[in-house]
Amino acid sequence: MWDPGTYSRFGDERSRPFHDLVARIGADAPREVVDLGCGSGALTATLAGRWPGARVAGLDASPEMIAAAAEAAGPRVRFAVGDVTAWAPGPHTDVVVSNAVLQWVPGHAALLTRWAGALPAGAWLAFQVPGNFAAPSHVALREVAAGPRWAGRLGGLLREAPVDDAAGYAALLTRAGCAVDAWETVYVHLLRAGSPEAHPVLRWMEGTALRPVRAALGGDTADWAAFRAELGERLAAAYPADGPVVPFPFRRVFVVATTTGENP
Repeated sequence: MWDPGTYSRFGDERSRPFHDLVARIGADAPREVVDLGCGSGALTATLAGRWPGARVAGLDASPEMIAAAAEAAGPRVRFAVGDVTAWAPGPHTDVVVSNAVLQWVPGHAALLTRWAGALPAGAWLAFQVPGNFAAPSHVALREVAAGPRWAGRLGGLLREAPVDDAAGYAALLTRAGCAVDAWETVYVHLLRAGSPEAHPVLRWMEGTALRPVRAALGGDTADWAAFRAELGERLAAAYPADGPVVPFPFRRVFVVATTTGENP
């Protein structure tokens, strides 16, 4: 279950890649703009401001996130619960945005190819995924999960490389007949140290990477508390405080593709 409150703890840091992604979309007057994996909808609403003449839709698999989004929905923005793997663009879908979602979708390369082939000519497909799965944070997470206490319940839950790099996505969508702009950025988030609750990188991970672990361990249980404490010790060693902050480098992969209408 997604928790909008937990996810939004680092709202400024999580929203910056979305704005950096959307800034590279060159659509002038799209008819329909779709945000796949819209979460709580706060960022989706900014798309209506960017393109005031467009119909804007947000789709997310989490009823909790969509409930939060519906509370803030405006007259030109609609939200719905849905699975991105079952979604297909309509004839007027000119912009598709997906922010930090596809890492959760196994086999999403085939999904991207299908979307690119179904979008009208001149449409824009833009997505961003975290590329930090080899970072100390995620290495520590996988190592703890593979330990003797947890492997039986968490084995196979955490994948080492669920995303490609920018070059790989660029090649994929070029083969699908798109013009592609792809790049990678490492953000250095300066997370405030000294929280009485937990190490700040642990608190960050609770909003995303730790969500399936918590679900598998049964939520607010002694097992979850023990796993959290074990991981927290490793994160404190990997990301020591530098004065009042903990530097947390975070790599992200960006792709903005334009359909050309040419057969690949």
